Amino acid sequence: MKIAFIGIGQVGCALAGQLVALDHAVTIAARNPDSDSVKTALAKYPQLQVASPIEAVAQAEIVFLATPFNANQAALAEVGDLTGKILVDCTNPVGPNLTHGLKSEQSGSELVQSFAPKAKVVKAFTIYGFENFENNLYPGYSDLKPAMLIAGDDTTAKQVVSTLCQQLGWEAVEVGNLAMSLHLEHLTLLWIKMARVQGRGADFVWAMLKR
Repeated sequence: MKIAFIGIGQVGCALAGQLVALDHAVTIAARNPDSDSVKTALAKYPQLQVASPIEAVAQAEIVFLATPFNANQAALAEVGDLTGKILVDCTNPVGPNLTHGLKSEQSGSELVQSFAPKAKVVKAFTIYGFENFENNLYPGYSDLKPAMLIAGDDTTAKQVVSTLCQQLGWEAVEVGNLAMSLHLEHLTLLWIKMARVQGRGADFVWAMLKR
């Protein structure tokens, strides 16, 4: 699958690296191919390609948005036509003191959808820190896989993202329409507070147990 990444920081780099290792064709959408973040990603994963934002997105079947949340609108404005593209929103609106950056009045993914109204936005890869995107292996739990919760309005787009989740070793758990992203963003804040503030560390994930 042809995949483009808008944003190649810690989260974007980790996901892009895992996807390119699965033989997906992954391209970084870069305004500046000589930026530190692009150089870091290429040094770690030399199979990644680099192109201008418009070129990278035009060629892609699926686009990952992994920029800082406040940069989303400007970043999406630079990539050209997103009509019909699956846009995976990996971003979180984080406010002061780890509060919800939109005051819980709207999910960040719904705002992203308003920035790219013709894209098929799916919320995914947001409920953990980047460490678990680099390595989501938790041995000792038999066949139980860590859960990746996803939300979106387009059923087919969610199926495509679910398949990517499964390829990456996650159990894809579809939680509903895009408005449900608000709850995933709160789950992200919970993980951050537990991992970073309470000092539990990054080595824990959620799982889905079914009777």
